[in-house]
Amino acid sequence: MKRLVLAGVGVLAMATMMASAQAADLPRQRAMPAKAPAYVQTYNWTGAYIGINGGGGWGQTNYSGAFAGSDFRTSGGLIGGTLGYNYQVGQAVFGLETDMDWSNIKGSGACGAFACETRNNWLGTTRGRIGYAFDRFMPYFTGGLAYGGVKNSVTGVGSTTETKLGYALGGGLEAAIAGAWTTKIEYLYADLGRTNAPVGTDARFYSNTVRAGLNYRF
Repeated sequence: MKRLVLAGVGVLAMATMMASAQAADLPRQRAMPAKAPAYVQTYNWTGAYIGINGGGGWGQTNYSGAFAGSDFRTSGGLIGGTLGYNYQVGQAVFGLETDMDWSNIKGSGACGAFACETRNNWLGTTRGRIGYAFDRFMPYFTGGLAYGGVKNSVTGVGSTTETKLGYALGGGLEAAIAGAWTTKIEYLYADLGRTNAPVGTDARFYSNTVRAGLNYRF
């Protein structure tokens, strides 16, 4: 009996060793590789665009010469079209933009015994833009030329109309909303300097404008 027990123990030990050896020879199962995160392409602002803009402006006019001391506020709406081009480098966006607006920014006041009026009939700008892209949002600064037509009138005396060249400075925020469409909100200070007025006088015209715009990018 003792021999049978010892023989059984030996056979069990040998079977255990053989099973361990076979398990060691089995190839190890590799872990499944982690799935790479999906690539999301960031918005690129490079390209040409066309759009519309509209808003309002306000400022102040003061006369010189015989009507010195006469000044009054101007205000009104404007609407027009926009053309531009952007070029993106990293997150910096460099652009050139031009616009032309019909304008009804005007005001009137007393000029001694007379009444004076200053009216801006149209206003355009050609400006550079420097922006910083946060994917689909781009705040920017802008500056360049401003030009427009200004009419100064003195009741009972006459009127003068002059096209003037000045400068514009401002900034805004543009956002991509769907497909090739973007929208923006923008502030501009446009100064056309002093313009001719009747009886050898002149009047200064400047405006602060706030405009919204809708652009289509090509």
